[in-house]
Amino acid sequence: MKTWIAVVASLQRTCEGGFRTCAAGLLVTLLCGCNGNDGTDEVAKAPTAMVIDIVELSAADAQAKMARGEFTARQLTQAYLDRIAAIDRAGPALNSVIELNSAALDDAAVLDAERASGHIRGPLHGIGLLLKDNIDVAGMVNSAGSLALENNRPKQDAFLVARLRAAGAIILGKTNLSELANFRSTHSTSGWSSRGGQTRNPYVLDRNPCGSSAGTASAIAASLATIGVGTETDGSIICPAAINGLVGLKPTVGAVSRHGIIPISSSQDTAGPMGRTVADVAVLLSALVAADDGNAANDPTKAHPGPDFTAFLNAGALAGKRLGVARKSLGFNADVDAAMERAIAALTAAGAIVIDVKIEGYGSWDAAELDVMLFEFKDGLNAYLKAAGIKPASLAELIDWNDAHRDRVMPWFGQELLLMAQAKGSLKDPEYIEARSRARRLAGADGLLATLTANRIDALIAPSNGPAWVTDVVLGDRSGGGGGAGIAAVAGTPSITVPMGNAHGLPLGLVFMGPADSEAQLIGFAFAFEQATHARTPPKFLPTLPTTPQRAVDAHR
Repeated sequence: MKTWIAVVASLQRTCEGGFRTCAAGLLVTLLCGCNGNDGTDEVAKAPTAMVIDIVELSAADAQAKMARGEFTARQLTQAYLDRIAAIDRAGPALNSVIELNSAALDDAAVLDAERASGHIRGPLHGIGLLLKDNIDVAGMVNSAGSLALENNRPKQDAFLVARLRAAGAIILGKTNLSELANFRSTHSTSGWSSRGGQTRNPYVLDRNPCGSSAGTASAIAASLATIGVGTETDGSIICPAAINGLVGLKPTVGAVSRHGIIPISSSQDTAGPMGRTVADVAVLLSALVAADDGNAANDPTKAHPGPDFTAFLNAGALAGKRLGVARKSLGFNADVDAAMERAIAALTAAGAIVIDVKIEGYGSWDAAELDVMLFEFKDGLNAYLKAAGIKPASLAELIDWNDAHRDRVMPWFGQELLLMAQAKGSLKDPEYIEARSRARRLAGADGLLATLTANRIDALIAPSNGPAWVTDVVLGDRSGGGGGAGIAAVAGTPSITVPMGNAHGLPLGLVFMGPADSEAQLIGFAFAFEQATHARTPPKFLPTLPTTPQRAVDAHR
């Protein structure tokens, strides 16, 4: 314990208060007044020192404690910044946060003043969150983990960020990700980027956090923020959320504005919430879902809001509902299969009718999906870079920059997907048009939607993931299978993962998938399952740090 305190104290040399540890060995900060800006040692003295237990703290509990005056938003923000310094940047370093928001404490002070005057913006007022580093935040770098893009400092928030600020959320910082949202190489390592290095899994540090929203998942699992935002094209919310013992929701494509997000695929991209509970995810989703009519980006309060998803947190939501098990997603791992059978038993006990279903042409959309992503990545990235007004100004220039800096950018794997995308034509190309139609039809109309209709089921269920694999920068990812949410990603329909158990201490998730705009119903199902099982267990950090090759990133934080 003394060793831990010494490590943390060395990071905060000018703090008067220091740090303490909780009984479980997880660090809880003693508020010392350090402002935490970009990891420096500047001091802003607090009037008093106090202990805030932020481990597993929910948004609702944090809100209630602030309402009772137990702590302020500024004190809560400081506690998270201190915990990031202690856990993310000291041993055991998760390496999940790529950059801190230097204005976080000032933003919190403004919200405290509003609370003191009787003005509360809503359930996110004063709540700290982390955003994936492919989302524009004014004044912060938006790089998608690419060293080539570390000079990209947007002048305007992404639409969803403006929505979050208007709702009273505090942007603590940005999280590392698989470089370019895992669309650079055919044998990449999830959670690694040339700007951010390798993010680790907080459950077992040498295991992979899955990509590409790896940093958000690792950070939220470790209580470095209350909630977080990831993005998904195919699996990049569901997989990291599940592997890190979280709830993660991929919305219907288009439900959350994509303005200000570095893209892969206009057919499949979406941002979505990640949290430790279904309730936290529902609160965050309520702020994220809103119609972006173009001009609303300048005044998010005028955006057409979505529903309050917390109204669907119903512990009895499964009663009488029909669920279909996608058996094709099983049979890859005995531990996953056993956990799935226990989950089915729990669903049945909660009143659901669970049947086996067959998805025609399962996986037949994969080739068409890749073609679609290659075409749309080239088109979308070129448009984003042009609008950003930076260098590199195009995909072609990005490829050249990477080649010129190969020793820093490509020490472990190359840029095969970038080259394949650059070779594609425009979105008017008949090859693209046919591939897009084929992918959406096979996964959507003939796949997920046909299965729901033919079997009269309310949702499709499957394991979200197999056990986390050992990170290997030489050989790349080697998941043992078990993930079944890809069909919803290609169909553009919503899915939500919720913890369902573990395999030798490695978290496993259950995913619910439904038709377009069924987020409310899926939240109800996930909440009912969560309340029936309470399957999530927090991570326990290992005392030693494995040797994992990574780039030092302190200068970029």
